[in-house]
Amino acid sequence: MLTVHLHQLIFHGFHGLYPGEEKIGNDFEVNLDITYNVKKKKLDNLKNLISYEDVFQILNHRMQVSTPLLEELADSIIRKISHQYPQVEQVRISIYKLQAPIENFRGKVGITLTRNFNS
Repeated sequence: MLTVHLHQLIFHGFHGLYPGEEKIGNDFEVNLDITYNVKKKKLDNLKNLISYEDVFQILNHRMQVSTPLLEELADSIIRKISHQYPQVEQVRISIYKLQAPIENFRGKVGITLTRNFNS
């Protein structure tokens, strides 16, 4: 098993249910782990592996599409990754809203979604 990690990625997006979030936007932190089974014994060729650059492009593209719920956003990212990479065993994604529109709140809020797949 091999796990690809993309952590502490920051995106500006327009996700949320509160009035104005779809116009003002917010900064989001994304942490993503993709675990998969490598079919080849030698790990010397990218064509046999999952490219974190390609995965970043999936994230970057999807984070630009306004979505009311972080859960829906996370699920759509996982579905895209599992569709593009059928060898995936597990995807775990955390998405944090860095400036939550909650009065007197300091910190970040977010969700983590994990999906397991049979290869």
